[in-house]
Amino acid sequence: MSCGELLQPDLILHGPILKLTPDLLRQHQLKGLVLDVDETLVPIRMSEVSTELLPWVNEIRQVATLWLVSNNISEGRIQRIAKTLDLPYIAGAGKPSRRKLRRAVDDMALPVEQVAMVGDRLFTDVLAGNRLGMFTILVEPMVNPNEVVKRSPIHSFEVWLSQMLGASFVTDK
Repeated sequence: MSCGELLQPDLILHGPILKLTPDLLRQHQLKGLVLDVDETLVPIRMSEVSTELLPWVNEIRQVATLWLVSNNISEGRIQRIAKTLDLPYIAGAGKPSRRKLRRAVDDMALPVEQVAMVGDRLFTDVLAGNRLGMFTILVEPMVNPNEVVKRSPIHSFEVWLSQMLGASFVTDK
């Protein structure tokens, strides 16, 4: 698999994770989701989930098993978010390493092909999921509504470099 293929998400949502619907999961035959936390579910400096997130989690858990897998090493913060959402979690995952993702998928007792890695970063979330053979979903970062929305220079660089390596972000699959 080429570098471009490893960085190519299977599905690009042009919006936050809240645009991921049960119908989309059924369409792609997904029965499990491994969810990144920072900027996928919660803005980076926040420990509280938005009022829209809890109903979304409750709707999605009707059709898929959910796990949180975060690179964030703040165990207390990730644990608070996981407790609020009533979800199992792994902090300090070290993505793009596959080891902690594999642990979450194994706990779900689902074939890896039926589990999606959902995140906002190409070089951690998408790369780790693709390396494990998961379906990968790229979402737009969840931002703090009280802050001026700026495009992350790291995110912009990741997209540019991924395109140089052959990934395409033109249309959804």
